[in-house]
Amino acid sequence: MSEEKPKKRKVGPRKREQSRREFIRTGMLAGGTLILALAGYLPVASSAKLRLRPPGALKDAELNEREFLAACIKCGQCVQVCPVEAIKLADLDEGFGIGVPYLDARDQACDFSCDGLQCVLACPTGALTHDIDYPAQSRMGFARLSRPDACLAVQGKGFSGQARGPDFPGILRFEDIDRWNPIPLADHPFDLELCDLCVRRCPIEIRIAQCEAGTPPSGDPNQCPPKHAIRLEPTGDGKAMIPIVEDGCVGCGVCEMICPVEPTAIVIDTDRTADTLNRGVS
Repeated sequence: MSEEKPKKRKVGPRKREQSRREFIRTGMLAGGTLILALAGYLPVASSAKLRLRPPGALKDAELNEREFLAACIKCGQCVQVCPVEAIKLADLDEGFGIGVPYLDARDQACDFSCDGLQCVLACPTGALTHDIDYPAQSRMGFARLSRPDACLAVQGKGFSGQARGPDFPGILRFEDIDRWNPIPLADHPFDLELCDLCVRRCPIEIRIAQCEAGTPPSGDPNQCPPKHAIRLEPTGDGKAMIPIVEDGCVGCGVCEMICPVEPTAIVIDTDRTADTLNRGVS
């Protein structure tokens, strides 16, 4: 005797409508997830300019940031300890780089107010490598005189007043005022016969001068940079001089921040360092 097959239960209109809505909702959620995932690639696909990273940010020999982006957990510890509040966290437009620390040198450079590289010490994962101990070991980028004709030194001109104007909020440490506490740049006017701010305020050059005077930072000779970062060289046209960036440049950005002309005459390139230039990597 053959078994009687169970009859299919009829699905009512209300149930069919509910199933249709669930299908559409599931499809939209899946599509939205895919779009968000692909959006992370947009900054990469558009060849967006590399950000200036804090000292010690992991990079390979070609300055690829893949290892840094993988190691950084976006905890913000480096932001918290920076004495000049130079470090920011990237926003949504950074794709996979969202929440990753960076600097905007023109707004606020790293002046190495903390001789011990506090951001490196605070990083829990080594995304800011613990293999460096001193500012001169950093490889953040490399300075470049991008607009020589605008440079006051090249024009043989001096500078008097506040480097970035009275409303500029950026801060720097001035050894002769306060060894540890940075002050607003606007509170420290200059009066220079020939503008040399990029050299005068370079943290590497300041350290070299301290070491030559027998007073290395924190009394530690290891803080003494082995190479000069920037100097002025005569152009042969009266008192005019041109900034020459040297191998000791670490790309901290103080020269870009303090340049009094708008737009700045000197910038930090993030696609090269002293090491890549010495290896002939462009």
